[in-house]
Amino acid sequence: MKASSHDEFRDFVAMRSTALLRLAVLLTGGDRHAAEDLLQIALMKSYGRWERIEQPEAYIRQIMYRQQVNRWRLRRHRAETTVPVPPESGTAADAGADAELRVALWAALGRLNKRQRAVVVLRYFEDLPEAEVAELLGCPIGTVRSTAHRALGKLRTLVPELGPEEAGKQTQPLSYTPKEARG
Repeated sequence: MKASSHDEFRDFVAMRSTALLRLAVLLTGGDRHAAEDLLQIALMKSYGRWERIEQPEAYIRQIMYRQQVNRWRLRRHRAETTVPVPPESGTAADAGADAELRVALWAALGRLNKRQRAVVVLRYFEDLPEAEVAELLGCPIGTVRSTAHRALGKLRTLVPELGPEEAGKQTQPLSYTPKEARG
């Protein structure tokens, strides 16, 4: 690899590693060590091809998605990672209320099964279209839609603070009205 490409790779890692690590943490269900491993593997795989990569961040994210799906397929069921209990709740006007909701949502995300978690992360955190999520996970678009619907329902059950107004916003792209009812 040329010295200029090496410097470019090093600069990219310095600038984007935090955002990529956040994605890896979400994909691994909150396991920071597994997330670091996932990111490291993706960076190692991209390093040798760096000069030929046109969109480095997209390429590395793709490696991370596929690597994590492979881990899920190969690994047997293992114990869930425990999450610390959130602090005592404050008032609704408390600035910590949003933090508590994030902690509760984080814990609930960890309780989804692997496919549901992957669909929610890719669809709503990464904001990818259903077709791209389906391609990344190697399944039909209908499977992505039904998995997202079930996952959002489970999240609403696990985190009732989301409320119907928040839930309605999230599921709007998944809504379906039969032709007869559109009338």
